[in-house]
Amino acid sequence: MTSETSSAGTALDTSKIAAWRAPVLVIGFGCLIALMSFGPRSTLGFFLTPMSTEHHWGRDVFAFALALQNLLWGVGQPFAGVIADRYGTLRVIVAGALMYALGFALMAHANNAPVLDLSAGVLMGFGLSGCSFMIVIAAFAKLLPPQWRTLAFGCGTAASSFGQFVYSPVAIALMDTFGWQETLTIFAVAMLAILPLSLALATPRAEAMREEAAPQSLRQVLGEAFAHRSYVLLVLGFFTCGFQLVFITVHLPAYLVDRGLDATVGGWTIAAIGLCNIAGSLTAGWLGDRMPKRYLIAIIYAVRAAAILAFISFPITPFSCIAFGATMGLFWLSVVPPTNGLIALMFGTRWMATLGGFAWFSHQLGGFFGVWLGGIMFERTGSYTSVWWLAILLGFLSALINVPIVEKPVREAAAVAA
Repeated sequence: MTSETSSAGTALDTSKIAAWRAPVLVIGFGCLIALMSFGPRSTLGFFLTPMSTEHHWGRDVFAFALALQNLLWGVGQPFAGVIADRYGTLRVIVAGALMYALGFALMAHANNAPVLDLSAGVLMGFGLSGCSFMIVIAAFAKLLPPQWRTLAFGCGTAASSFGQFVYSPVAIALMDTFGWQETLTIFAVAMLAILPLSLALATPRAEAMREEAAPQSLRQVLGEAFAHRSYVLLVLGFFTCGFQLVFITVHLPAYLVDRGLDATVGGWTIAAIGLCNIAGSLTAGWLGDRMPKRYLIAIIYAVRAAAILAFISFPITPFSCIAFGATMGLFWLSVVPPTNGLIALMFGTRWMATLGGFAWFSHQLGGFFGVWLGGIMFERTGSYTSVWWLAILLGFLSALINVPIVEKPVREAAAVAA
């Protein structure tokens, strides 16, 4: 019995989905939502220098706002997951997109730290928890036949990366042409396009799924999950993913300017990460059905750590930056498909958004510390060196703790142990 088959009984009966929502359309619209939500967010590091210069802020001010965003994205994700699992994904995605758009619009006029914290931190953070690729992936798990799921997880993650690739040079071009305030306003308006796309990912309320769902309450599934060592290890390892990704996304452009490189090098480095992660995410989705997922995750963390070590150990040049971006891109969000695949394997898809949300909280807690420590350490020491080394250490540690994970449904593993 495959993992998809074992969890099929807890998913929505895909034969009851409206005829117009063919699997290809569901994946296509979901990927567009993932692209449009993740793309603008990945460009926020480019606004650090112009906003800090204009408002006479230290980098710690901007860094704290984005750290708050990542923390609240993580805090909000389990709640968004519970609402999506109980009441359907449509209202969650719509509410998230509206909050996200409002955050960009308000950020364009943020002339002090509290307004920046409210816009880039609170509104964007909670907005992302409602319309980001984690909700999209959970919808894929419920709406698609089992044979489509792993590929769809990879596609949704790859689409997020493609958004990073597309929006990075676009953001720089818009900023050069119109200015940073106008660019944020353009992003706010563009975010509204998510609203009609979300119709394809609508899932029914929990009552409509009761016959197909496993007879578990929210309290029961959370108790089962957090008593299961493999889930806890998976969640703990995800902390490192957020720490590395958010630190690099926010601080790398400024780091490269500090090293004497043109700002466009940072833009193309971030874009290279996004482009190469398309291949990395799709490959991870494909490999997730062909090798133990825990080993795949461990390899990803170890290679990331080695890539960071090589990057800071050699002279920083445009070529080394692009090579670093390409290498990191291959292993960037590629951890998401096997991570969500393990959650679906262990617990089925009934509470997929909720359990994936708690895993994402760990990811975003790591992101909070990554971006915040980056700003704090730079202001205190004038260097990011200590944070780079911490990212390396966490990468190797996460590779180790994922190895003991047991890849079996929780109830089957419990029966075997008994």
